[in-house]
Amino acid sequence: MDQITVGLRAERIVTVDESMTAQSLGSGSLPVYSTAAMIALMEATALEAIEHLLQDGLASVGTKFDIQHHAATPVGEDVRVQAEVTDVEGPRIVFDLMAWDDKDLIGEGTHIRLVIDTPALLEQLTE
Repeated sequence: MDQITVGLRAERIVTVDESMTAQSLGSGSLPVYSTAAMIALMEATALEAIEHLLQDGLASVGTKFDIQHHAATPVGEDVRVQAEVTDVEGPRIVFDLMAWDDKDLIGEGTHIRLVIDTPALLEQLTE
């Protein structure tokens, strides 16, 4: 956990396809990049920034998002997401997230993840 520090970053790029649209995901009627797909990419990017630093038996889980989706992105354009660690308090990690398409900043916000003991959580689920 000590290796997870403010300033850690990760970035991912995807090309929007039909499966990522609001129409396809059932979150709207338009054939544009969905908020749900953007949030999933943001979460995956945040995870990528820290996952390789977690000790065996630890994992991180998403607990909160505060996201704004500013602009529509058509199928075929690239979306680039950047996640940066902005605060670490014990097991709580806060990320700033930003997403751009080929033209604009399309989304931004914050995300919180908690580092958990995987075996302990899985044991709780079977009780």
